[in-house]
Amino acid sequence: MIWPGAILEGMKLLRYAVLLAAFVVPADAAQQKPAQAAPGAQAITVYRTATCGCCGKWVEHLEASGFTPTVHIVPSMDQAPPRKSVPSSLHSCHTATLEGYLVEGHVPADVIRQLLKDRPKVQGIAVPGMPLGSPGMESPNPQPYDVLTFDASGKTTVFASR
Repeated sequence: MIWPGAILEGMKLLRYAVLLAAFVVPADAAQQKPAQAAPGAQAITVYRTATCGCCGKWVEHLEASGFTPTVHIVPSMDQAPPRKSVPSSLHSCHTATLEGYLVEGHVPADVIRQLLKDRPKVQGIAVPGMPLGSPGMESPNPQPYDVLTFDASGKTTVFASR
């Protein structure tokens, strides 16, 4: 025999589930929409792995500096298409592309803007490794580092020093 109280409790639970779905699902769907670019925002495409926290912090640095990143999560950085064009000696934990340039590693946003302003005839810029104090690698003990340009032959020059 089914108790009338059990039926009422089941109906209450069903009502709560329907209400929850009505409010939570639209909120989740809204969070998954691509962000609208602010006027004058600079689009940039980032390739990173899901497990790298400093990559996420670098993306936050870009967003705070007026960039609109599109992030692609790859199983390993070897599977990021632009990585093949970056000399292995310059590799870091993420790679990005914008306006025909490659950006490897923890390059500060203002240096990326300078690259776009100057338009040097290079393939891209890079901060090799993961220097403490670079964007995404904040530290109370920052270390000096260089932002290097690189060309198709792998030749590098210092573009900025921090």
